[in-house]
Amino acid sequence: MAIAIQNLWKTFIKDGNRIDALKGIDLDIASAESLALVGVSGAGKSTLVHILGTLDHPTQGRVLYNGVDVFTWPEKRLAAFRNTRIGFVFQFHHLLPEFSGLENVMLPALINRLAKREARKKAEGLLKDVGLGDRMTHKPGELSGGEQQRVAVARALIMAPDILLADEPTGNLDTETGKIIEDLLIDLHRERNVTLIVVTHNQSLAQRMSKSVGLRDGRIDPRA
Repeated sequence: MAIAIQNLWKTFIKDGNRIDALKGIDLDIASAESLALVGVSGAGKSTLVHILGTLDHPTQGRVLYNGVDVFTWPEKRLAAFRNTRIGFVFQFHHLLPEFSGLENVMLPALINRLAKREARKKAEGLLKDVGLGDRMTHKPGELSGGEQQRVAVARALIMAPDILLADEPTGNLDTETGKIIEDLLIDLHRERNVTLIVVTHNQSLAQRMSKSVGLRDGRIDPRA
């Protein structure tokens, strides 16, 4: 899915002070492209990803998905778009501790009213794809950090999204485990033809994306 970001601003008011987290971002992301967003903490990377994922609304400007400004839609329609067309992977996996890996992966499909048998079949296939075919019934507390993140990746893919957003997906992992997650994301991007957008401080991961864009003080950094 192609994305066009046009004059995007995000402003917060804190203690009566105006904070411009994003300041007129213009960026085109081609369908099935892989993109790294890089920059120091506070540059606006996560804010941009939250807006791209429709978790937050822009203050000004437009975000077009295949030419459509989804922020003109009612919230119910926007939520349906988010839940079915966009997958999320965060630094902290946000798995539900009382559920098994399989149940965690099934959950978005069940919420979207997919039949339980079909949701289970899809989740089992995804967990096998990420190398956890023998760990499906384990709860998050019984899995390593890398295994938990692989469950989170499988969960992000259960609805076959067009866009996969990953915010520091290796930031909480050791170098070796982080490399496994890197390889997994790259392989899934190629195999599934999704548009992959990764926020990362990891230069190794950024260099493996087809494009890298730097942010600095809420603007595109031409020096990055």
